[in-house]
Amino acid sequence: MSHVRFFAEIGIDDVALVGGKNASLGEMYRNLAPQGVNVPNGFAITADAYRYVLAHADAWGALREALAGLRADDIDDLRRRGARAREIVYGAGLPDDLRVQILEAYRQLQHEYGAQLSVAVRSSATAEDLPTASFAGQQESYLNVQGEVQLLDACRRCFASLFTDRSIHYRIDQGFDHFKVALSIGVMKMVRSDLSASGIMFTLDTETGFRDVVLVSAAYGLGENVVQGALDPDEFMVFKPTFERGARAVLRRVLGSKALKMVYTAAPPGTQNVTTPAAERDRFCITDEDVLTLADYALKIERHYSGRAGQPRPMDIEWARDGIDGRLYIVQARPETVAARRGSAFLEEFTLKARAAVVATGHAVGARIGSGVARVIPSAAQINDFRAGEILVTDSTAPDWEPIMKSAAGIVTNRGGRTCHAAIVAREFGIPAVIGCGNATTVLATGDPVTVSCAEGDAGKVYRGLVPFEVRRTDLSSLPRPQTKIMLIIGNPEIAFRSSFLPNDGVGLARMEFVITEYIGAHPLALLHPERVADETERAALLRLARNHSTPAEFFVQRLAEGIGTIAAAFYPKPVIVRMSDFKTNEYAGLLGGRWFETAEANPMLGFRGAARYTHPAYAEGFALECAAMKYARERLGLGNIKLMIPFCRRLTEGRQVIERMAELGLRRGADGLEIYVMCEIPNNVMLIDEFSALFDGFSIGSNDLTQLTLGVDRDSAVVAFDFDERDEGVKRMIRMAVEGCRRNRRHSGLCGQAPSDYPEMAEYLVQLGIDSISLNPDAIVATTRHVLEVEKALGRCAPASSVA
Repeated sequence: MSHVRFFAEIGIDDVALVGGKNASLGEMYRNLAPQGVNVPNGFAITADAYRYVLAHADAWGALREALAGLRADDIDDLRRRGARAREIVYGAGLPDDLRVQILEAYRQLQHEYGAQLSVAVRSSATAEDLPTASFAGQQESYLNVQGEVQLLDACRRCFASLFTDRSIHYRIDQGFDHFKVALSIGVMKMVRSDLSASGIMFTLDTETGFRDVVLVSAAYGLGENVVQGALDPDEFMVFKPTFERGARAVLRRVLGSKALKMVYTAAPPGTQNVTTPAAERDRFCITDEDVLTLADYALKIERHYSGRAGQPRPMDIEWARDGIDGRLYIVQARPETVAARRGSAFLEEFTLKARAAVVATGHAVGARIGSGVARVIPSAAQINDFRAGEILVTDSTAPDWEPIMKSAAGIVTNRGGRTCHAAIVAREFGIPAVIGCGNATTVLATGDPVTVSCAEGDAGKVYRGLVPFEVRRTDLSSLPRPQTKIMLIIGNPEIAFRSSFLPNDGVGLARMEFVITEYIGAHPLALLHPERVADETERAALLRLARNHSTPAEFFVQRLAEGIGTIAAAFYPKPVIVRMSDFKTNEYAGLLGGRWFETAEANPMLGFRGAARYTHPAYAEGFALECAAMKYARERLGLGNIKLMIPFCRRLTEGRQVIERMAELGLRRGADGLEIYVMCEIPNNVMLIDEFSALFDGFSIGSNDLTQLTLGVDRDSAVVAFDFDERDEGVKRMIRMAVEGCRRNRRHSGLCGQAPSDYPEMAEYLVQLGIDSISLNPDAIVATTRHVLEVEKALGRCAPASSVA
């Protein structure tokens, strides 16, 4: 009986024979390699071979005895019994006929790839890579195996790894019988990523379950560091809908520290971590072209598996680039089992009710908050000290830690990225985790009360003390959509994917200022003209920001396009109205290098801001960079749902000049569906709304500035704050005139500001006026939607039958 099957002979229906990993490799080798997906060839040693090994050695009885009465939560007992089980399986050896079959297959691979071939020997359990339980990382794999002696020994060790402590515990948690799960082994060409780079990719966003992106993580060397969270990898995102329509561009890039590189030791098949040279850490480890090739592979894999399943099937994929032949290879693919199970009908929002000192920051995993007493665990030898409900603080985690991780109130690590082991486990068990802090084990001590917050965007924070927080849960499945469009106000791209699951009609105000402040951090003119920055330290900081770009100006354009593009992608194809920059001079001056390009104003709120800046010689070049970024987002990223909006346009002359200048810069109103709106926030906009309607496609009423200028109240002044009230009859009359003017001119009317969420009567007034849209901060969407529905019902307007958008 043959116990060996080459990849060309197996497919996904052969899980019982060759395990999930090998079945998937065979499936891809047979069906996707012809489509251009590069998969290394290899063969599977079947699960029947594992059973044959134990039967031939008469080892079943001893194995059952070793695990009888196991107490999985007793770590010491688990260790003893696991070690005994592995000893039994390894000691069973390999029968002669099985050894012959393995070596014959190995020689065939040598004939294909050359006598110097090294192979990866990888475990593949029959209860692995399932849609409901991944079993990822539970058994062992051996890399860079060379020669027949090493190969046979690695196979014995793989069989024994079915009984690693973590595998035993995971099977108990998942309800699998130890003796009904068998192990197959995959032997495949070793991709020499030790000489190049490797990583993981998912066909969805792992934090939110947003399914329209491919997320690629990458680091130098072997992929184990990325999987286990031993480093902070580079990250890239590609937006699926526009990529498949031909917009081949990377949506977003994040440079990781990549402090370590896993390579082979002098005596294979061992591995070791070495420090990554500073020059390599300071640049991305793969190119955009590599990312796009990987995205193409990922989409072909997802389509194939989704077609087989008859439903969308997000995938978790491992890849590697060979440093010898330079090619990218897919070395594993399995269904993603955590984020894919999330639904959008149930909304759970965690919100801090107070603030405290931040003691550590890192990558946020999930959107939850947890608090408790810190327990610093320096190594696996101390995991028995951990108590349920504590905050686990450590350097990094490994699969052996899972028994304690699942009972933690929160997890904090020094090292790792969003796809590391700690992040994967935290998502699976719904535990807030702050990953890759760098200094967590030094700034936190056992016994410290701390709060772990992952509900404030991509940056996770560890606060000192038990900070109070609240959890709001809302069932959105039965919430209908009102006739009045409810749109969002968003500036932070980090919350865009999560916010897209809220019931919404798009984004009524995307704040460009937030992206410039948080993602760029520098004045556009300082990046365009660093030579005019007299301070050497500031100039050096500007150049360092742009170190991975051909020019500092290109850095500004790409980063701004990525930030706005992420927001537009989150809500695609719904409209996303992007307001061009509306900094005041004092705010511009606060950006890196900004003081060399801005003048001091007595009242910046009423000074050189908005449309007045855009064509003025003092800022025209900066506005050109903003336009270049928006053109990049609309055209290169394919995000045609972006509409643009001009703030603080005082006069018709300004409006005409800005529209003309935008056309010169490649943003011609009406071309490729481009609509240009204007903020309606100055009384003159209302008085001349018929004339402004000839220039712009829509109006967004900025209630804050309109109130300020109607009542003559500086909204930055605390002294006269008592006189600032959007509900004043004069302000309401201005809003009514604006809405009526829009309707008269067949232009879109919307309002963005705090008033509708702070004052229910203002939301009611806007609905009564028949305004087209109301834009709100995410935390006010659900409550205001319900109120609008009530008002529309009272007015006799029937809500559509459809529910969550």
